[in-house]
Amino acid sequence: MSSINYDLTKIKAFIFDVDGVLSSDCIPMDENGDPMRSVNIKDGYALQLAVKLGYHVGIITGAYTENIRIRFSRLGIEHIYLKSAVKINDYETFLQKTGVTDEEVAYAGDDIPDAEVMQRVGLPVAPASAAPEIKAIAKFVSHKNGGEGIARELIEQTLKAQDRWMKDEAFGW
Repeated sequence: MSSINYDLTKIKAFIFDVDGVLSSDCIPMDENGDPMRSVNIKDGYALQLAVKLGYHVGIITGAYTENIRIRFSRLGIEHIYLKSAVKINDYETFLQKTGVTDEEVAYAGDDIPDAEVMQRVGLPVAPASAAPEIKAIAKFVSHKNGGEGIARELIEQTLKAQDRWMKDEAFGW
């Protein structure tokens, strides 16, 4: 039984912010001032599995380091929007490219730039560490903080609701 109060059988697409969602909201910086993010390996597994199963998966982030594109493209994600100043614009592009509707999208965000998209999607999701304004919008607030497996939690619960978890496709990369 899912702890997410939404009809997960509707979900055909997952979109994630990066900083504060797929990585911690406390990010060390290298000697050049560039962020050095860490990512959750179980998130990576779930993201590549969702792609393999035919879900539309996207990244919409204000961040702009190329390592983000490299990491997520290696998982098979095609819809990667870096340096997104107004996320709703990239969300509209995602909808046009994929053909999904708002109610078919789960979006995980943690801060004010995510609010417009979260108000549109069927399933807005927030980590426990999200800003209060974002938690107020979310239909599901995880008990996990950003970087601790939000994507895995969301994708796993969705696949279980759709009877697609732990099937043949799950075994292997």
